[in-house]
Amino acid sequence: MDSKPALCAALLLLLLWASPAGAGDIVHQDDKAPKRPGCDNKFVLVKVPTYVDGKEVAEFVGVGARFGVTLESKEKDANQTKIALADPPDCCSKLKNKLTGEVIIVYRGQCSFTVKANAAEDAGASGILIINNRTELFKMVCEETETDVTIGIPAVMLPQDAGRSLEDIMKNNSHVKVQLYSPKRPEVDVAEVFLWLMAVGTILCSSYWSAWSAREAAIEQDKLLKDGSDEFLSMEAPGSSSVVDISTTSAILFVVIASCFLIMLYKLMSLWFIEVLVVLFAIGGAEGLQTCLVALLSSFRWFEHSSESFVKVPFLGAVSHLTLAVSPFCIVFAVVWAVFRRVSFAWIGQDILGIALIITVLQIIRVPNLKVGTILLSCAFFYDIFWVFVSKWWFHESVMIVVARGDNSGEDGIPMLLKIPRMFDPWGGYSIIGFGDIILPGLLVAFSLRYDWLSKKNLQGGYFLWAMIAYGLGLLITYVALNLMDGHGQPALLYIVPFTLGTFLTLGKKRGELKILWTRGEPERPCPHVHPQPTPQ
Repeated sequence: MDSKPALCAALLLLLLWASPAGAGDIVHQDDKAPKRPGCDNKFVLVKVPTYVDGKEVAEFVGVGARFGVTLESKEKDANQTKIALADPPDCCSKLKNKLTGEVIIVYRGQCSFTVKANAAEDAGASGILIINNRTELFKMVCEETETDVTIGIPAVMLPQDAGRSLEDIMKNNSHVKVQLYSPKRPEVDVAEVFLWLMAVGTILCSSYWSAWSAREAAIEQDKLLKDGSDEFLSMEAPGSSSVVDISTTSAILFVVIASCFLIMLYKLMSLWFIEVLVVLFAIGGAEGLQTCLVALLSSFRWFEHSSESFVKVPFLGAVSHLTLAVSPFCIVFAVVWAVFRRVSFAWIGQDILGIALIITVLQIIRVPNLKVGTILLSCAFFYDIFWVFVSKWWFHESVMIVVARGDNSGEDGIPMLLKIPRMFDPWGGYSIIGFGDIILPGLLVAFSLRYDWLSKKNLQGGYFLWAMIAYGLGLLITYVALNLMDGHGQPALLYIVPFTLGTFLTLGKKRGELKILWTRGEPERPCPHVHPQPTPQ
C-alpha cells in the first residue's frame, strides 16, 4: 500500500510543530527588581499538600517569592498548619483575623506582595499563600523602590484554579491544614538522557534508511543506463515515486503555513480540538508503524515471498500480503493508544507511534541540496524563536508554550511530541521534545549520509558523523539552557540549527565541496555505458 499521500498529509500537520523543550508555566517579571538584602531568595517550586481531618485530599504546586524565609526541603520536616481566609481578602490593610500561627490565604492585587506579607506577619500568620488572578504562576519580587525588606514568614504564589479548590475545601470542612515545603529536583533527570537517546537514535535510523534507499535507486539507475534501455529516458528514476523533494518555495512557505497552523491551535485550543489532533496523529502513527514494520520484516527471508506477492484491494490498488498482515496490528495499536492515552503508561504508545512516523517521514521527505536545507532550517530557526519569545509582545503570553501545555483543553498537551516521565524528579511531569525538533534537522542529517554514500566517503571524511555529533550537542545544549533558565520553555531549534547547519556549511567550505552540496546535492556519477576516450599520445 502506498502510504505517501496519508503521510504527506500527516507531515503538513506534524512537521509544523516544534515545541519548546520543557515548556514552563511560570511568568517571569524580575528584570526591574534586582536582588537586594531581604529580597534575594532563589525562586523555587513549592508543594502544598492539603489535609482534612488528617487525611490528604489534594496537593497544589506554587512558587516561592524572592522575599521571606526559605522553606524546608523534606516533607517530614514541614509542619501541618491550619489555613484561614484573609479578611480583607486582598490583605492590603490590617487584618481583622485573630491568627495564632495559621497560613493565610490572600488574593493578588490592590497592593504589592511585600505589603501583603508584612500585614500577614503582623497579624500572626506563619505563612502566606497568594492566589494569582490567572491560571499560571507568577514570580513574586520586591518593588523597585523598596530598599529594606525584612519578612519573617514564607510567601508562596498559587495559580487561580488552586485558590478556587482551596476555597471549596474550606467551605465544606472546618479542620483544613497544609504543608509548605520545596523538594530539591535533580540537576539532570534520567528522562532527559533517554529522550536525548531517542531523538538521536530516531535520526540515526531514518538517515540510514534514507541513504540505503537512495543508494539502491542509484544502483538500479546505473544498471538501466549500462543496459542502454530506451525505457529509462521516458520513466522516473527508480524509487523517485515514493520520495518527495522539498523545493525552495515550499521551504520558505514553511514559516507562513506553520505560523497559521500554530495560531489555529492557539485560538481553537479546546477538548474537541485536541480530540481531532489525536485522531490525525493516530492515523499518521498507524501509517508510519505499518511502513516501518513492513520494511523491517521484508529484510528477513522468511517474509520475502509475502512482501513480493500482491493482491488487489478496492481503492488501494496492489497491496502486498505482508502489508495486509501487518496493517490490522498497527490500526489496533493506534486505536488502543488513543482510547487509553490518559493512563500513566500511555506515553510508551505515543512514543512508538511518533518515532515510527518520524522515521517514515524522513525516508519519504528529502532535501535535494544544501541550499534548500539551509533555507528550511533558517526559517524554522526564526519561527521557533518568534513564537516562543517574541509572540509575548502581541499576545501577552508565549503562543508556543501555551499550545505545548494544552491550556484550556483539559489534556496534558498536544500529542505531536515525544515524552518520557521524569523518573527521579519529586515534581513529576515529563521531559518533551516536539516532532519538528527531530524532523527538521533530521532532514539535513539524512541528506548528509545520502551524499556520503553516493560519493563513497568514509565516516570520518564525510559529513554524516559530524552532522550527528552537531545535532547531539545542539540538543544537549538545549537541556543545559533549560536547566539554567528555570521555568522558561526553550526553543530547541535555537540551539540545534546553528550547530548542525553551521557544521555542515563550515565543513563544505573547508573541503571545497560547498558549491556541489549547495546546488546538485549529490556527486556527479559517470554514465556506465560511456567509455572515456583514450588520451592521445
